[in-house]
Amino acid sequence: MNRFNGRLALQQRVLPNYRAPFFDRLASACEGGMSLFTGVPRPSEGITTTDELRVTRYELGKNIHLLGGALYLCYQQGLTNWLKEWNPDALIVEANPRYLSTSSAVNWMREENKPVIGWGLGAPPVSGWRERRRSAFLSQFDALIAYSQRGADEYADLGFPLDHIFVAHNSVSPSPTWDMPQRPSTFNLQPTILFVGRLQLRKNIDLLLGACAEIQNARLVIVGDGPAREAFEELAAEIYPSAEFVGAKHGEELKAHFAEADLFVLPGTGGLAVQEAMSYGLPVIVAQGDGTQDDLVRKENGWQIPPDDFDALVATMKDALSDAARLRRMGEESFRIVKEEINIEKMADVFVTALQTVK
Repeated sequence: MNRFNGRLALQQRVLPNYRAPFFDRLASACEGGMSLFTGVPRPSEGITTTDELRVTRYELGKNIHLLGGALYLCYQQGLTNWLKEWNPDALIVEANPRYLSTSSAVNWMREENKPVIGWGLGAPPVSGWRERRRSAFLSQFDALIAYSQRGADEYADLGFPLDHIFVAHNSVSPSPTWDMPQRPSTFNLQPTILFVGRLQLRKNIDLLLGACAEIQNARLVIVGDGPAREAFEELAAEIYPSAEFVGAKHGEELKAHFAEADLFVLPGTGGLAVQEAMSYGLPVIVAQGDGTQDDLVRKENGWQIPPDDFDALVATMKDALSDAARLRRMGEESFRIVKEEINIEKMADVFVTALQTVK
């Protein structure tokens, strides 16, 4: 394991439960330990958080949420005091100018002559004063870690030094320790299409139901629960009554659904389950988003489709199910990608490399 010979501090706005394994993995690579500072989300955000960390030292601060929507800002009370108490050798913060307390944390580190790394999605093109403001914000960091290659390219386009930009592919799953499930060369009676995720309107389950109604000869299994479940079930009763809503599943029950599926489809935003599906050898169809899927979903293992495009979803699902042998090969490539390239172990390794570069 690549190691950082120092004490690390890491700031996040909130701590989603899916991120805990990564933080523990990174903390285990820090000789002096790692302390994580976060606050809690707004109740309306529906983010499932955790405070259960096995290796990471955890400090819960107070998030003061200001305004909302496109004008949202956040101030994290206690951030600088935490830094003074932990006295890290390096700091990693979210590279988000909406977090008003970040500048004071960076200033404290600068006074101590210690490096700061920004970690973010990227910087989609803007113009005028907004571009100048964003460039000035990013210039305070010694290095940047991007979730994707697209994000790294956006940082580079703003003039940030290429040799201090790192790509840590956004990952929520470890490298699989199991063998890929063996599937027959042809479909059983009907191909099984799987969705796993929180049932919210933005997940576009309505489009998935409509697409299956167009295709007809497919078994659709929807794993998950959420505020839109009842509405989706009512729609399914009208247009695709054979759809199976099995509720939230975890552990062995969830593994069984991955293992018996032929194709994983994520027609809306979000996508934490995509990597897990790939770890069970599933080809995937996902809606295009912020770039974090670009490196994960390639023509060799799946399809990216325009968001909210029903016709594209139908056409792509028909194409995917038209050749079972090709679909199996794509599933094998999915498994290889998460086994060898994109997993939390590789992600932590990039973070450590960035830390070694600026230390």
